[in-house]
Amino acid sequence: MITFFATGKPFLGHSGIIQRNALKSWALLHPDAEVILFGDEPGAHEVAHELSIRHEPHVECNEHGTKRLDYLLSKAQEIARYDVLCYLNCDILLTADFWEALQIVRYSHTEFLMVGRRWDIEIDEPFNFERPNWQRQLRDEVRRTAKRRSVDWIDYFAFTRGMYQSNVPPFVIGRVFWDHWLVWKALDSKKPVVDASTGVIAVHQNHDYDYHPQGKQGVWHGAESGSNHQLSGGWNHLRTIGDATEQLTENGLKRNSKRHWAAARRYVRQAGRVLLYDVWIPSWFLLLDVTRPLRRALGLRSEAFRRARQRL
Repeated sequence: MITFFATGKPFLGHSGIIQRNALKSWALLHPDAEVILFGDEPGAHEVAHELSIRHEPHVECNEHGTKRLDYLLSKAQEIARYDVLCYLNCDILLTADFWEALQIVRYSHTEFLMVGRRWDIEIDEPFNFERPNWQRQLRDEVRRTAKRRSVDWIDYFAFTRGMYQSNVPPFVIGRVFWDHWLVWKALDSKKPVVDASTGVIAVHQNHDYDYHPQGKQGVWHGAESGSNHQLSGGWNHLRTIGDATEQLTENGLKRNSKRHWAAARRYVRQAGRVLLYDVWIPSWFLLLDVTRPLRRALGLRSEAFRRARQRL
């Protein structure tokens, strides 16, 4: 059996609709599935009562009031009824294919992390779970209209109790880098990491980023994301779904023979960043400084150079 846990934004407007949709879909996966909703956002208590799921109002936060992942992971593993847990972003719809994939992984491994790619879709209304064939209709709609994200986008983490304990840095959620660290940590601990993307259609309900004062730019490039990156230990402690040790296929689990390509691409990207920021940009600025007297003597305008410098 499994314990799902998550935390959300205020249950108001569009966010309230898609979060309620997500929580309901998890609760319907199995009659004994446990769902824990963390946080005291407006509407959280009422939604938990309505869906008959567990509500834990308290969440520890950083100095800016942003929720801490280490607390959520630790507390969930402490209070969960089951030894398999799944942390999800509170906008992900799941169907029975998730449960089926999980059974295959559990049969093969006593300890594991299961992740997978997501599909982005527009949903603006409360989902009708009363339809007897809602799961098939949802999957069909996803295949028709949704956008499948790359291996960098990870929105669910199914893992065995004890995988993440006191060794998790105080990352904040709703920012970047913590998800890739979770994959790295499982790999560094020599635990199997399974890419279930082929078998699981994880449906991400699109939303805006108005929960951050600077919107999407703040989520991706703000100070708290920078802090998350520093806490992770840098690029060498970050992994994606492409680094999974195994993949779920129609014939069960198989070794991920392409994971080494993911590592090679990561090192190439990092080498490119080093070349850009440590070699090319300093050399360009040096060239500008050295040639400034000559350019002035020749009457060359420096506006183009200033614009180029600003772009860099």
